Amino acid sequence: MTSKLVLGIDVGGTGIKAQIVDVEQGTLTAKRLRVKTPQPSTPSAVAKAVGKLVSAKELRVAEIAGAGFPAVIKDGVARSAANIDHRWIGTNVAEVLSEATGMPTTAINDADAAGLAEMRFGAGRGEFGVVVMVTLGTGIGTGLFWNGQLVPNSELGHLQVRGRDAEDRAAANVREEKHLSWTHWAKLVEEYLLVLDRVLAPDLVIIGGGVSATPEKFLPKITIRPRLVAAKLGNDAGIIGAAMYAAEASAAVTVGPAEPG
Repeated sequence: MTSKLVLGIDVGGTGIKAQIVDVEQGTLTAKRLRVKTPQPSTPSAVAKAVGKLVSAKELRVAEIAGAGFPAVIKDGVARSAANIDHRWIGTNVAEVLSEATGMPTTAINDADAAGLAEMRFGAGRGEFGVVVMVTLGTGIGTGLFWNGQLVPNSELGHLQVRGRDAEDRAAANVREEKHLSWTHWAKLVEEYLLVLDRVLAPDLVIIGGGVSATPEKFLPKITIRPRLVAAKLGNDAGIIGAAMYAAEASAAVTVGPAEPG
């Protein structure tokens, strides 16, 4: 890695968070900063919000940044738009956010970013086989790993449960908006995880997002075959993973490909 201090950004459907990350330790250097995601969340509006957020003096110590973004990301370009304005589709997220931050910025799917952090520094550390990171927030994001290696852009929150996208039934915002009890909501999450098990047969499922701060309220109410644990890094995971991804991408560019022969 070219530097151990990297700016991490987590763009979500309701909030945008950022902080400097020590990518060698997997920790934030201070409490994360947050602004509301603008509505509508168009590229120009989000870029403006990110620029304002990262103008804080404490965040200007980094030379590179990484952003987790709620979309399928291919070569920096959004190929979908989950809980973000559809005008992002086809937009180069990395370029837009690089201009907003004033520094080279990589883009990665937000759940993939959270999963990278948990696999290296959190609940998935040292785990092999099939591991799925499930983030329960404005929607359901997933990070899929095989023997520690990321399989990017899994988007398993869109699996069908009773004829509807799983995230429309079991995301954390559904519990809040419909004023569901923790027990009722836990059963909706369980139903989704049972479908996930039938599709992938994971060895471990890690539950992330804000609800992972209080796992005792719902995890004991869920019964599934795979091991089920709460994420250890909470809402910091996306910021940490995005910064990790940026640092490793920067190191790969710096080192370059091996000389032939």
